[in-house]
Amino acid sequence: MTITIEQPQLDAVAERKVTAGGGDPAELVLDGGFVVPDANAFGNTFRDYDAESERQQTVEEFYRVNHVSQTHEFVSRMRAEYGRLDKTEMGIWECIELLNGFIDDSDPDLDMPQIEHLLQTAEAIRKDYPDEDWLHLTGLIHDLGKVLLHPSFGELPQWAVVGDTFPVGCAYDECNVHFKYFKENPDYHNPKFNTKFGVYSEGCGLDKVLMSWGHDDYMYLVAKENKTTLPSAGLFIIRYHSFYPLHKHGAYMHLMNDEDKENLKWLHVFNKYDLYSKSNVRIDVEKVKPYYMSLIKKYFPEKLRW
Repeated sequence: MTITIEQPQLDAVAERKVTAGGGDPAELVLDGGFVVPDANAFGNTFRDYDAESERQQTVEEFYRVNHVSQTHEFVSRMRAEYGRLDKTEMGIWECIELLNGFIDDSDPDLDMPQIEHLLQTAEAIRKDYPDEDWLHLTGLIHDLGKVLLHPSFGELPQWAVVGDTFPVGCAYDECNVHFKYFKENPDYHNPKFNTKFGVYSEGCGLDKVLMSWGHDDYMYLVAKENKTTLPSAGLFIIRYHSFYPLHKHGAYMHLMNDEDKENLKWLHVFNKYDLYSKSNVRIDVEKVKPYYMSLIKKYFPEKLRW
């Protein structure tokens, strides 16, 4: 089955709008009119890793351990182990329910169960892009790889599951959040891995690049190996939605091929909803579940290997 998607408009960017009364704070407006507040659930700007909040110390310690531990050897080992997809068999919605007890320690913007974030993202996209049902489903499932935190999946530590991702096997770009901690990673001092291209070549394609191990790459492997019919842009979003050095700062573009550059346009669209839809507003799960079950049936088998 081939899915054809139209390219998004590159000039559809977020803008600031102040209400006519002047008494309300400025709000951020996305492409289709989706409005979000200036501040996250803790009263800080989104993705502010230096803001003093009850989660700031937890988040920084997370990135210290993550940056020290995510080596080329570690990622290769994890990909080989989990790429076998021999942990269990279950459907997409079963996995969503399994995630409901987890909170992401790397996220400075939200401390609610994951099902809330998944539905907030999917519903915000659905409102602004009603005809792109593959994108709605991608919003729903993009974080399902976080089941790696569950005991039946090895109960991996959070530093090996969540957080911003980055390539391993080449030099770490300084735009990576809390870059200073990479200096304690053994790959930082290895001449095989610490040059601009490292073990890769210019334009090789991101599919040839090892990314730091976590839920993004795991869910990408699950979807791909279970023969999803999502378009390549959907798989690209799943694997790289936490790759902030690329889609926020434009780093590592020397490793991209032409297909990557096309898919990046959709990742830019998706990222705004992934980031800015986080709030304490609850979604009525039972009301929206039938719609998403129909999309799951369209794009995935009933049971998947994990």
